[in-house]
Amino acid sequence: MIKVLVVDDSALVRKLFGRVLSNEPEFEVAFARDGVEALTRLEEFKPDVITLDVQMPQMNGLECLDRIMLQRPSPVVMVSTLTEEGADATLDALRLGAVDFITKPTGAVSLLIDEFAPTFTAKVRMAAAAKLPASRRLKERLQFRAGAAASRPSVARPEGPEVLPDAPPGDGIVLVGTSTGGPPALEALLAPLPASFPWPILVAQHMPASFTGPLARRLDGLCALNVVETVSPLPLQAGYVYIGRGDADIIVSKRARGPVVMSAPAKANYPWHPSTDRLVRTAMENMPARQLIGVLMTGMGNDGAEAMAELRRGGGQTIAEAEETAVVWGMPGELVRANGATWVVPLPKIASRLLTMVPVRAARP
Repeated sequence: MIKVLVVDDSALVRKLFGRVLSNEPEFEVAFARDGVEALTRLEEFKPDVITLDVQMPQMNGLECLDRIMLQRPSPVVMVSTLTEEGADATLDALRLGAVDFITKPTGAVSLLIDEFAPTFTAKVRMAAAAKLPASRRLKERLQFRAGAAASRPSVARPEGPEVLPDAPPGDGIVLVGTSTGGPPALEALLAPLPASFPWPILVAQHMPASFTGPLARRLDGLCALNVVETVSPLPLQAGYVYIGRGDADIIVSKRARGPVVMSAPAKANYPWHPSTDRLVRTAMENMPARQLIGVLMTGMGNDGAEAMAELRRGGGQTIAEAEETAVVWGMPGELVRANGATWVVPLPKIASRLLTMVPVRAARP
């Protein structure tokens, strides 16, 4: 039985969310009207998952999430709005420890709830299985609880062969795919890379279109690299990270002056968007596989696993995030199971692995 605490100041939303979850036999549901009431229910109900509205009176969702992560860390799915303000708040929540988010239906929620329900229940199930990093905010938790915090043991996986392959020849592209838990993972990957990193980095992060622009701006402020959202065709340049626009796909194409990155309408045969599989395949159509590196990080499902396995078989190199650091070891786990990972690397070490694979060129005197 998965115990779910639904936190929302709207009685109608609580009723509708409760009805959706109660239709599934594995869920036991409780409710809170605001953040203050939610905190009082943590110890008595002991939820396995919390759905948490961003905007609430008395204590908003971010303040409540911050306390949850100190008082009783639990998988939290934020419930947001499809606005730039909602996107910024959701990105803040993911940095604070929320494992995922879902956007409320626009318009009359009651009329769209049946369409919303499958995604909602899938995200709650995923959150119940998600791992919260044992080390996250450990010092603050110890201070808050004035006691010891136990860390879950994890099984270490090999990071790959001991001898590094030769650096790929010439210019190339790094192709990154991620989903649930992705924004903090992207920050951990990109922030350590220097502005002189010689290959452009293309990112397919599963997100709505209203979220990918704020994500790109946020990462741009945190990284030495230039981070931009891909809307119109752009030439590929060293020192740049290109974030795929949500609700569409990010692809590599060719122009007279060389390869470009661009946004393309989503294709029905790719179930997740922006699609990592489609990104990798279009890159392989336009560049030799040996000049491509695929990085597959946290996320549910298998997007990117098949294409990156093909990339490795074709002579490219791939990195799968290790299970012990992934919030959800779906996408990278599928790549490992397909024998498609050249390397299996914990998240904090992926950037340094990239720097050994694509050495930064020394500046000319």
